[in-house]
Amino acid sequence: MDFLLAVRIVDGPVVVIVFVLACAGLGFLCFRRVHRWAVVAAGAASVGVLGGAMGLWLIEGVFNVFGTSLGWQTRVWILALSTAVGLAGANWWKSAPRRKIAAAGASLVFLLAAGLGVNAHYGFHSTVASLAGISLVKPINLQPQPTAPALQRPRGAGADDVGAHWAPPPGMPETGTTGTQVIPSPASGFSSRPAGIYLPPAALVPDPPSLPLVVLMMGQPGNPDPQFVAAVLDKYAAEHRGLAPIVIVADQLGNPLVDSLCLDTPVYGNVETFINKDVLVWATTHLNVINDPRYRTIAGYSNGGQCAISFAAKYPQLWGNVLDISGEEYPGAEHPDTTLREIFGGNQIAYDRQKPVNILHGHHYPDTTAILTVSNDDPVYVDAARKVDDAATSAGMAVTYIEIPNAGHVIGALNGGLHEGFRVLYPRLGLTQTARATQK
Repeated sequence: MDFLLAVRIVDGPVVVIVFVLACAGLGFLCFRRVHRWAVVAAGAASVGVLGGAMGLWLIEGVFNVFGTSLGWQTRVWILALSTAVGLAGANWWKSAPRRKIAAAGASLVFLLAAGLGVNAHYGFHSTVASLAGISLVKPINLQPQPTAPALQRPRGAGADDVGAHWAPPPGMPETGTTGTQVIPSPASGFSSRPAGIYLPPAALVPDPPSLPLVVLMMGQPGNPDPQFVAAVLDKYAAEHRGLAPIVIVADQLGNPLVDSLCLDTPVYGNVETFINKDVLVWATTHLNVINDPRYRTIAGYSNGGQCAISFAAKYPQLWGNVLDISGEEYPGAEHPDTTLREIFGGNQIAYDRQKPVNILHGHHYPDTTAILTVSNDDPVYVDAARKVDDAATSAGMAVTYIEIPNAGHVIGALNGGLHEGFRVLYPRLGLTQTARATQK
């Protein structure tokens, strides 16, 4: 079963085979020895295109189902699917039973090919297991850590920065390791999926150093999968003597189909308390992390990006750094009317109080470093990022705003945001050899 779940569906032989079968099926359906077949086939294909275009108009223009543009790649796949299915439907006209069966089978192949094409474009589900919400990452074996006392140092001090004195011992692994852990929720009672854990090479040696902590939240729908951040940090660790933050990819959703808003609500549970108390307490007692807000980062992508900037604004005493990658502007930004009605009982003032730009207004954050990244061809999220950038800068955060070229709201935006974010964070977190000299 694990073998089937591990099959790659963004590239590799399965994808190639499905695409070849789809092309072969399309070729078969195009040719028939029937009077006026060319006219019938062209008409059916045209109806399919119009149906697909109408569906896109309803999804994007009328109902704005996903809160953002689907992108031209997804539109092409939808139009190609609707055209091919229209042609398959025409093959039922004056045909033998075996051709009708072939047309129905080809339609299923077309649907599968389009699904694989869209999935490959977004890139978040690389395997069957990931698409099904099943984690193939095994639980990681962790030893409880003694709770470290909070570090007390003057602002800007870096005497205890790992990068200033770390020398990797012989036999240190070249890459980090990933695993999963169920994080208890005694304070919140929130029912989360197992969190992903990333331990860098420096954490895998005898007598490892205490390292910075990153709590990362993915988008919605999505899985708390550590593979993406692990791939980025393994590259950074290779350039910095095995040093990288320890990462918890926490689940702020519970149900991947539900936007929990990252608030404490009677509808979705106490997500805010879960991340800022349960996860943080668990991290300091089970992971060898530096117990100092300066070395903690709250991070997120899309839905998780909104969570990250909201938590950094609400709890600067907990989080000294925030990485907001293509984050939504505020909780429920994709469905504000529903959120206002069902969560806030129509109280617009109460809803507005939970929006990051309003939380930031009137407060001062002299000790918070913020990195905001977004793709330059993702207009809805560019607008949100610029608003948050202005508010965070006005509130005194040290803000770095970065636009990733042509990455959309897909895997390129996540990977680009992680790469750029950690480029800024490495000196701040004391992971470079010149950490003491660069921190101000």
